[in-house]
Amino acid sequence: MSLSYLIRRLGAVIVVLAIVTLAVFAITNVLPGNAALMILGENATPENLAALERQLGLDQPLHLQYLHWIGGVLQGNFGMSLRLGLPVSDVVGGAFVNSLWLAGIALATVTVIAIPLGALAAIKRGTIVDTVIGLFSYVGTALPEFVTATLLLVVFARPENPIFPAGGFTPPTEDLPSFLDHAVLPAMTLGLILMAHISRQVRSEMSEVLSSDYVRAARLKGLSEGRVIWRHALPNSLAPAVAVISLDIGYLLGGIIVVEEIFAWPGLGRLLIYALQNRDLPVIQAITLLLAVVYALSNLLADLIIAKLDPRVRYA
Repeated sequence: MSLSYLIRRLGAVIVVLAIVTLAVFAITNVLPGNAALMILGENATPENLAALERQLGLDQPLHLQYLHWIGGVLQGNFGMSLRLGLPVSDVVGGAFVNSLWLAGIALATVTVIAIPLGALAAIKRGTIVDTVIGLFSYVGTALPEFVTATLLLVVFARPENPIFPAGGFTPPTEDLPSFLDHAVLPAMTLGLILMAHISRQVRSEMSEVLSSDYVRAARLKGLSEGRVIWRHALPNSLAPAVAVISLDIGYLLGGIIVVEEIFAWPGLGRLLIYALQNRDLPVIQAITLLLAVVYALSNLLADLIIAKLDPRVRYA
């Protein structure tokens, strides 16, 4: 992989994140509610409000407030939570680790299952297997997270005979089996839609590859069908699948907000809802920026993987 390609992609990520910081700061500053008012309460006197605004720097022009904020962010200082009175990095850090566990389980499971599922549908194209997998994909993409979560709760977490817990969280360092039990339903909720997207994409790309001239040539040379599929067809179908997975991380980050609230999972999604309800602007800014960083880095990683799978991308 060429160094110039890597530098170009890193430069694009830095530009995107710089724009995101401006957008996050601007949007949170037009939200109703003042940080000083949130701290002192509605009964605060104008004199106390003015004094606290000077202390927090809220009386300064917006561009100076932005420079002060971004300077702290670059040093890892996101400020203090207005409601909890704790450093934002401590509040968000623990929630981020919990969300990372959930998203990682969902994404890993989906990737391991969806790619072979899509490949199988392409190999069995036109058969009952292809039809069943296609039906699953359409149903998966049609159901939103809250509907999928409700159905899973009804089937697997009935009060009279629960198979998995209906909600809650146990740290994996304390009790790993209990953690996995609690993670099954939220990870399954996130994974079903992702699995449908990825399997459909792999099926579409692999069907096209299996009809290509070089695959026909490989078969005419007498190569076994397994070698043709796993050595030639599947690797050339993975680049679009990697692109879809990186885009679906955006869905994963959005869907995790709903899923964590439904299953009482103490991650970034639940924390963001709490911060929005309480106008905790530093926490909102930190979470939004963190989600943007994760999405940008995941797309950078996907670009590098695609460039490795398909060298033509590097020179485009």
